[in-house]
Amino acid sequence: MNTIWRWGRYGLFALPLLFFGLFYVYPVATIFDISFRPDGVLDLSGFVSIATSAYYRDTLVFTVYQATLSTFFTILLVLPGAYVFVHYKFPGRSLLLSLSTLPFVLPTVVVATAFLALVGPRGLLNTALMSWFNLETPPIALQQTLTLILIVHVFYNYSVALRIIVAYWSSISSRIEDAASVLGASNWQLWMKIRLPLLRPAIVAAALLVFIFTFTSFGVVLILGGIRFATLEVQIYYQTVNLLNLPTAAALSLGESNVKVLLHR
Repeated sequence: MNTIWRWGRYGLFALPLLFFGLFYVYPVATIFDISFRPDGVLDLSGFVSIATSAYYRDTLVFTVYQATLSTFFTILLVLPGAYVFVHYKFPGRSLLLSLSTLPFVLPTVVVATAFLALVGPRGLLNTALMSWFNLETPPIALQQTLTLILIVHVFYNYSVALRIIVAYWSSISSRIEDAASVLGASNWQLWMKIRLPLLRPAIVAAALLVFIFTFTSFGVVLILGGIRFATLEVQIYYQTVNLLNLPTAAALSLGESNVKVLLHR
């Protein structure tokens, strides 16, 4: 009986490991085997290309650059919104806070396509403006620009940062701000010496999360920026689908994975 119980217990431990190995380790190992041995011979030329090519270094720099800008503008715009939700009670507040989460649950492809339908060359706004003012060319030229990528990133990640900062800010007693106001602190001093220092943990947490999401952005950049504004994710897709350069795509994937691990830490 004890033997049956022991083997049954081992079986319970073995099942998750078997599932993990069969549906995760084996597919990933197979992908990397095909990528690094496309002709049956180990090919590490992808790492050499990445290390020696300025093109891939520029891709990494742009990926970090656009993610940093996206994070900065998201936090900058979230703080006033969080202030309103924390300091004011108004009808529909809870509903509005809940609705603000909707953009983040949408697929990135849907969000990017929706913005194209809104501000693209044949989008709703351009069509209306051309009709109203008898224009021959679309007045809003945002397609395949960094500006549009940043706008969509802010729109997409706003709700995540808002939720984190509002939840943390609501737990802080308002007496601290009241005491500072009584002592003569101006609104600017309240922000710089009271609010921002108190909100630092929430701001850092929200910023890191938004940075990770925008650093690994794929659908938004692919649809709105294309290869001209390629991030690492788009470059991996381009190397795989368009050029069939599997060694380089696999090397880029490993490099991006290492960066994401460091960010999570």
